Amino acid sequence: MGFLNLLIAALEPVVEVLLVTAVGLLLAIDRIDLLGPNARRSLNHIVFYVFNPALIVANLSDTITFTSLVKLWFMPVNILLTFIIGSALAWILIKITRTPPHLQSLVIGCCSAGNLGNLLLIIVPAVCEESNSPFGDSSTCSTNGEAYASLSMAVGSIYIWTYVYVLMSMNVKDSTTSIKSSGETSEMFSETCTEALLPSDNGSTSDDSANQDELPHTIFGVPFLDTTIHRIKNVTAKIKLKMVFAPSTIAAAVGFIIGTASPIRKLIIGDSAPLRVIYSSASLLGEASIPSVTLIIGANLLGGLQRSGISFSVIIGIIAVRFIFLPLLGVVVVKAAHHFGMVGSDSLYQFILLLQFSLPPGVAVGTITQLFQTSVSECSVIMLWTYAVASLAITLWTTFYMWLLS
Repeated sequence: MGFLNLLIAALEPVVEVLLVTAVGLLLAIDRIDLLGPNARRSLNHIVFYVFNPALIVANLSDTITFTSLVKLWFMPVNILLTFIIGSALAWILIKITRTPPHLQSLVIGCCSAGNLGNLLLIIVPAVCEESNSPFGDSSTCSTNGEAYASLSMAVGSIYIWTYVYVLMSMNVKDSTTSIKSSGETSEMFSETCTEALLPSDNGSTSDDSANQDELPHTIFGVPFLDTTIHRIKNVTAKIKLKMVFAPSTIAAAVGFIIGTASPIRKLIIGDSAPLRVIYSSASLLGEASIPSVTLIIGANLLGGLQRSGISFSVIIGIIAVRFIFLPLLGVVVVKAAHHFGMVGSDSLYQFILLLQFSLPPGVAVGTITQLFQTSVSECSVIMLWTYAVASLAITLWTTFYMWLLS
C-alpha cells in the first residue's frame, strides 16, 4: 500500500471531524445562536446521560466476549502509560516555560489526558471503510474498531476522574472553594469552554478536605506514619466517586456483563435473540453520540476565538507534547509490548494502542477547570489550537502507523 493511498485513507476521517466541527462553530456564533451556552449545556447532558452510554453498551455487548476481554488486557495499561508519560512531560514543560502557578494544573491536564473516546469512534470506523485500509474486511474492522474505541472511552473516563482530577486539584490554589452550591455549578456549566458532560455536584470535596485538616497530628504516635496516612486521606477525599461511576462507566460495566455472560448475550445479541430490540434501540441512540459531540466541540471552540490569556510558548509546548513526544514514545511502548508478547499480532489493535498516544487533549479537562473556576479562557485557547493542529498531526501519525503495521 503506497504512501499516498495511506495518506488519503488517514486524511478523510480527520476532514470529516473538521467539517462537522466547523458546522458546530457556525451554529454557535451570535447571529445564528443555535448552539449557545444553554443549548450546549442541554445537549451535553443528553450526550452524557443517554447517547454515550447507549453507544458504549451497544458496541461492547456486541463485540466483547470473555476471550476478547482477556486479549485486550494491555489496553488499560497502555492508557495509564499515556497519562503518566504525559504528566512527566507536562512537568518538564512547566519548568522550561516557567508556567505561572494558576496555569500549571491546566498544562498538566492537557498533556496527560487525551480524547480517548470520541475521536477514536470517528477515526477508526472511517479508516476501516476506506478501500485502501490495511486492516482487512471493512465490516469486521469497523465492528472490532468500535469495540476497541468504546473500551478506550470507558477506561479513559475512569482515569480522568481519578488520576487527572486529583493531579490537577493538587496544583490549584483554593480548590476547596471551587464549588459552593449546585446552583453555581449549573452556572459554570452553562458557559463551559469544553464538554460539560457531568451532573451537578454539591461540593462534598471541600467539606471532606476541611474535615481532613482537622484530623489530629498524631494517630499512632509515629509522626512519619501519621503524616503519610493524613496525606493519603487527603488524596482519596478528592476522588469524586460520582464522577468515577459516571453513566459511561456504568454502561461499560453493563456492556461487559452482556458480552461475557453467555446466557444474557443469547437473549439480547444476535438475529434470533428474543430481546434483540433492546440492543437495536441502544445502537440507534448511540449513533447520535458522535455527531452531537463533534458539534459541541466546534461550538465550544468559539471561546478560543474570542479570548486569549496564555503564553504562546506554553501552547507550542502542549502541542509538541501531544503530537511529537507522546507519539514517539508510544511507538516505543507498543513495539516493546508486542516484542515481549503482551500484545498480539492484531494490527488493528496495535493501531488503536498507537493512536491513543497521538490525540489532542480530552474535552473533560475543560470540565475540570470549570469545577475549579480557573483558567477557563486559557482552556478555550488551548483547545482551539490543539484541535486545529490535530487535523495535520493525526493525519500524519495515522499514515505512519498504517505504514508501520501494513
